[in-house]
Amino acid sequence: MDNTQALVDLAPIARLMLLGVIIAIGPLTWIWLRHRQATPARRLGVLTLITLFLTFDLVLFGAFTRLTDSGLGCPDWPGCYGAASPLGAHADISAAQSAMPTGPVTFSKAWVEMIHRYLATAVGVLIIVLAVGSWIERRRIHVHWVWPVVTLAWVCLQGAFGAFTVTMKLFPAIVTMHLLGGLVLLALLRAQSVAYHLAEPGSSGSVPVSSGLRAFLWLAFGLLWLQIALGGWVSTNYAVLACREFPTCQGSWWPPMNLREGFALWRELGTTHTGEAITFPALTAIHYVHRLSAYLVFAVLLALAWVLWRQPGLQRFAKLLAALCAWQFLSGLSNVVLDWPLLAAVAHTGGAAGLVIAFTGALASTRAAAVPTPSLRWSQATR
Repeated sequence: MDNTQALVDLAPIARLMLLGVIIAIGPLTWIWLRHRQATPARRLGVLTLITLFLTFDLVLFGAFTRLTDSGLGCPDWPGCYGAASPLGAHADISAAQSAMPTGPVTFSKAWVEMIHRYLATAVGVLIIVLAVGSWIERRRIHVHWVWPVVTLAWVCLQGAFGAFTVTMKLFPAIVTMHLLGGLVLLALLRAQSVAYHLAEPGSSGSVPVSSGLRAFLWLAFGLLWLQIALGGWVSTNYAVLACREFPTCQGSWWPPMNLREGFALWRELGTTHTGEAITFPALTAIHYVHRLSAYLVFAVLLALAWVLWRQPGLQRFAKLLAALCAWQFLSGLSNVVLDWPLLAAVAHTGGAAGLVIAFTGALASTRAAAVPTPSLRWSQATR
């Protein structure tokens, strides 16, 4: 590997942006042809949904990049050895692969890493168009233009974390924050898509619910974020296989764990904060805390699904929530008992992303009611 290669080389950035524009032209052209007679709120809503879909794909492909150990397939940023694609870096990648045939730099891993960057650039272009379009149409729609601008700022921050992921050599805290940042981006886009839908003429408006149910939704959403952060910490520290059976771990309900070492957040991958190799009890702690937390979160989410099933207008979300909980349980269990297969690992990330999108949609499409609702009367009757 060429150790003289700069970690950050902005020379190929114009070519990367051009590739992002080329990829983004496809969905933008489709929106223009299919919805050119639609209202501004409808066009912007469709653009937001397409951007949300591509961002969801980006999150999944980011998980695939991490799980295939392709995160350092190109050891600099934003290009690959200063080139816009692995084709232009053929000599450098060949030299690195000859020195270490299994990586971290190989042609296949370089392509995985760069495709991830191309998709991220295209998403960035679509978000720029969304922000500009929202500003232009700000007087014709009842959706505040500041949210697309916040989304644009957030995607720029995500790009910075992507750069840090490479330049800091898969530093676990940075990789985990990069994952969480991608999910925040999904939440921002989903909230905007709901807002544009509600702004369309003829929309029935948001669903009234009790203040207690709104609080329950926010509580469950907060617990979900905590669980996702713990899951990201498991994945970025490669601690999934610390427990290979379920429901016990290493034949015990309380295996040997080192919580302090496992949850020392600011340290390099595979080491403690003192630079020593991380111990197996620390990896066990990372895995088992995530599992114990999952029991609580699943109980809360399933209880919420049952309550929402009785709430007019929210049965669809209740069914989706129950289905996603089942998906997460099965994919998480598969990771443990099947030795972390790639498909199950990516599916588990997809389920977490789906839960974030679903919760954001539910919160954005409901409002606290000024009068008691059926769910509130039911809760009072059971006291």
